[in-house]
Amino acid sequence: MIKHERTNVYDFNFHLVWVTKYRKQVFTTDKRVADMKAILKGIAKRNSIEISSMEVMPDHIHMMISFAPKFTPSSIVKAFKGGSAKQWFIQYPETKQQLWEGHLWSPSFFMSTLGDVSKEVVSKYIKSQLERYNGGRPRR
Repeated sequence: MIKHERTNVYDFNFHLVWVTKYRKQVFTTDKRVADMKAILKGIAKRNSIEISSMEVMPDHIHMMISFAPKFTPSSIVKAFKGGSAKQWFIQYPETKQQLWEGHLWSPSFFMSTLGDVSKEVVSKYIKSQLERYNGGRPRR
């Protein structure tokens, strides 16, 4: 869905995945899954991030998100991972023992862009713009 802000219009959609440290299965009950979803939804709301889809798996998170272009993907990941770990350990301090008193999340993540059109379609569209501007004549 196209979003309009004062200075820009955008349609950014990303698939974001990250895993628990050592791939430990932390989110193993319905309550733990629901609590992590609530934490992530709160972080999204505070940071103007739209969550289109989310699943909390025993050892990783999948999200489809959208955010304004003024934010960097790495800052969004930092907000989710850092904020959620802090809140999680407040609610579930015993899980630190499961992770050897360490971190909730692995330092890595996966993020890819999503779109309604392929790279080929966008490339053709961009190339056609000069021809349209030049009255149908390609650049020499």
